[in-house]
Amino acid sequence: MKTSDLLKRVDIPRHKLYYLEQKGYVTPTRIPMGDLEAREYSNADVELIAAIWKYLKKGFKHKVAHRKALDEIGHMSTARRETLRDAA
Repeated sequence: MKTSDLLKRVDIPRHKLYYLEQKGYVTPTRIPMGDLEAREYSNADVELIAAIWKYLKKGFKHKVAHRKALDEIGHMSTARRETLRDAA
């Protein structure tokens, strides 16, 4: 997903998104475009950014928001695996 699409979907300010990248919380793929580079975010990146942003808006510091987001996504992934297993 392109940066502009992610900004609209998650409703996060661009500077906050780039700060998360600067701190290493997300690492989008960089696609060369002449002298510039475009960022391409995976679905996992989008999910993580949305979760981090949710916790940042609640007042958590970046490091704590990142940890809580990872925990949340881990729990969601476990629930998805269990749902898939039960459906099989």
